Amino acid sequence: MFGCQTGLRSRAFVVGALVAVAGLAVAGVASAKPAPASGAPGVAGTPCTAEARACVDRAAKKAWLITDGKIVLGPLPASSGGPGHETPAGDFTVEWKHQDHRSAEFDNAPMPWAVFFAHGGIAFHEGNVHTPSAGCVRLEAAPAKTFYDTLQVGSRVEVRG
Repeated sequence: MFGCQTGLRSRAFVVGALVAVAGLAVAGVASAKPAPASGAPGVAGTPCTAEARACVDRAAKKAWLITDGKIVLGPLPASSGGPGHETPAGDFTVEWKHQDHRSAEFDNAPMPWAVFFAHGGIAFHEGNVHTPSAGCVRLEAAPAKTFYDTLQVGSRVEVRG
């Protein structure tokens, strides 16, 4: 149920219900709607605004962590979704986190350091950065852990390109 494939808007609300009922060990669940558009100034070297905590450029296959409008990590190699499984572009907020997540949609595939930010189980997580994902943003091991440790429920994520 929680893989890297875009799905129905209601899936995020189902996630919240399952977490509450099952008592899953996750860092939190928040609203599934994207963050509002912003008129904030841009961050030099990225396609994102100073309000972003995480920035992804799908076209360039890069990701950044940003604090107070300044790059603190990146640009990093990142893999996003391929044809038919595109990572959604837009402004989002971190919904929940799970350190040792496994995808129920993709044969229990590991998704270490998962930080979920968009509808349908879209997350940052550790994985192969050289091939397209099924919608998630994959990062190398050390950056994936840093994204997990740095981003909190409610942190702004901007996906461009």
